Amino acid sequence: MTASDQYATVRYLVDDVPAALDFYTTHLGFEVLTDRAPAFADVTRGPLRLLLSGPASSGARATPEDSADPGRNRIHLVFADLDAEIARLGEAGLSFVGDPVSGPGGRQILLRDPAGNLVELFQPA
Repeated sequence: MTASDQYATVRYLVDDVPAALDFYTTHLGFEVLTDRAPAFADVTRGPLRLLLSGPASSGARATPEDSADPGRNRIHLVFADLDAEIARLGEAGLSFVGDPVSGPGGRQILLRDPAGNLVELFQPA
């Protein structure tokens, strides 16, 4: 198994790589794998590898303009205590998209990164 086989990789297009890098490492527990700001950064959290691609990166340049807006897709991060995470992130000045939602699988709330990409915080039932 190679190092890249250890991760599921997602690319998020961001307009400010240092701001995105700070958001994911400071607030959501990601670790820096590669920092080539301002072009891109590569962070990991468990088996998730998140490529933060700025406007100068090849990933962003290869994306058609009409496809570059943040969408409804999102990464999904699991937490044991969603209320504690909401409180912690709220105290850090972050705001959420809506209120927590409960369903048969658990509870979730959405957060936006500095570029507008969605992040789902989830607590299993």
